[in-house]
Amino acid sequence: MPLVKVIELIGTSKTSWEDAVQQILKEASATLRHIIGVIHRTAHVHEGKISEYRATAHVAFQVEEHAHIVGAGGPSK
Repeated sequence: MPLVKVIELIGTSKTSWEDAVQQILKEASATLRHIIGVIHRTAHVHEGKISEYRATAHVAFQVEEHAHIVGAGGPSK
């Protein structure tokens, strides 16, 4: 059974929630594969207007086996 890790990432944008989510996905996909996520949208409101869109993502991904790497839980060589 594969090991799955969940992390929380927060993206922000001055223009839209979609842009905030795209920032999260761009950053996460640079180092992670097989990403699935749950997105929550919030906003910072100033004087009755949205001043910043925020997306919080709980990103799940499969942990790949790297026992051959020193410090990754496997024996050192």
